[in-house]
Amino acid sequence: EVVFCAGKTPEQVVKILRRFAALGQSVFATRATPEIFAAVRSALPRAIWHEKARIISAGSFPRPRGRRAILVVSAGTSDQAVAEEAAVTASLLGSRVERLYDVGVAGIHRLFRDMKRLEEAAVLIVVAGMEGALASVVGGLVSRPVIAVPTSVGYGANFRGLSALLAMLNACAPGIAVVNIDNGFGAGCIAHRIARNR
Repeated sequence: EVVFCAGKTPEQVVKILRRFAALGQSVFATRATPEIFAAVRSALPRAIWHEKARIISAGSFPRPRGRRAILVVSAGTSDQAVAEEAAVTASLLGSRVERLYDVGVAGIHRLFRDMKRLEEAAVLIVVAGMEGALASVVGGLVSRPVIAVPTSVGYGANFRGLSALLAMLNACAPGIAVVNIDNGFGAGCIAHRIARNR
């Protein structure tokens, strides 16, 4: 079970997570804040805070497995919160996850150093803001499925991620699927399902 914390008070999140704990269900909460985690930790001392991902997990989760990993590729350091949301989500669902961060088009030579990892992944999650070009580049380099995640990172004409979203939707490289702006959770879920069914 998954709980979306944005728009909820710490007390509401605690009440929901307690209910799942009483049923013996594992649960994780996305878009959590430090204040929400502090409240959850008081009620559920074994809860884990995945700080960079802004996720709280409580209960037992499957051990990550799979011969080929999901590779989460992030353009810049500013995109890492969304990238981590995707990575932790897929990992909690039971997929093996690897990370390749800070390889955006502004320093594209860094991406080419890791071509073997790109080619060996079961599926790739590509997270980028600004103009969102990294998804097209990766999609043109690999034959694996690519899930593109536009982020709201960028200057004014980025329109809080809209320019990256439109660029990714209009990518000419084949095999790219696009999720909503900043939707690392959705990308992690889709990647897990693809990896599990390969």
